[in-house]
Amino acid sequence: MKSQNLKGKVALVVGVGDDQGYGWAIAHALADEGAKIVIGTWTPIMKIFQMSWDSGKFDESRKLSDGSLMQIEKVYSIDAMYDTPESVPEETKTNKRYLGSTGYTVSEVAKSIEADFGKIDILVHSLANGPEVKKPLLETSREGYLSAISSSSYSFVSLIRYFGPIINTGGSVLNLTYIASNRVVPGYGGGMSSAKAALESDTRTLAFEAGRKWKIRVNSISAGPLASRAAKAIGFIGKMIDYSHENAPLQKDLTSSEIGHAATFLLSPQASAITGIVLFVDNGLHAMATSTDSPTLI
Repeated sequence: MKSQNLKGKVALVVGVGDDQGYGWAIAHALADEGAKIVIGTWTPIMKIFQMSWDSGKFDESRKLSDGSLMQIEKVYSIDAMYDTPESVPEETKTNKRYLGSTGYTVSEVAKSIEADFGKIDILVHSLANGPEVKKPLLETSREGYLSAISSSSYSFVSLIRYFGPIINTGGSVLNLTYIASNRVVPGYGGGMSSAKAALESDTRTLAFEAGRKWKIRVNSISAGPLASRAAKAIGFIGKMIDYSHENAPLQKDLTSSEIGHAATFLLSPQASAITGIVLFVDNGLHAMATSTDSPTLI
């Protein structure tokens, strides 16, 4: 395959907390194509991530195709629930997980990255959180619903709002969504399906607005299920993986690297005319109207 020509490009991947999820896979794939990797890690787990990195816990996962190890230019503490220092509530500031942490709001991180790197070329939003994700929508509180929307979809709007001015012309932005945005996935509750639907709608609108304003592209990948640390919080990810394997057109395990490769293409100059799309990378499961293993079809 032709090189994606990302040598020297600065890529910020927000939402990496370990070496298991799609955010890490995308960072790894971008690094393999020569991009300079900058990481945004959720403030409460910043120290854990840094300790794991420094101790060599991620070394095996850091290996690139040429045998070298993926390097990170810098890791920033970020909490995309907050746009400015003034928006951080007092209970968060005094929470033990935030004590000693500063400059973690979206606007502050954007200013820090501009000071450190000037401009960036790539921005990846790999963030999602729903505190009541295990609750059916009918049992979800207003607070839980709005929290899911804020952290999982408005955070994308916020990132583009503050980082848009420092993304180079022709740059690209990407988020990760899930098929529950337009299909019913029982058990995926707490307003998370609504948050993903909002994220996809915002992808299209932001493709227009950011495209006209800064000449950057905005796309989304709807990824199939992966047993990452974050996904395990849902509680039934194993069953979703088994369901996908049984019913998708391609009966194979979906790997995080496949998401990474698809993301690298969308974020590269080779996709220069592609914006405002949701690309399914799920072994084709989205194409199925019925499950092949249903007792009614046997």
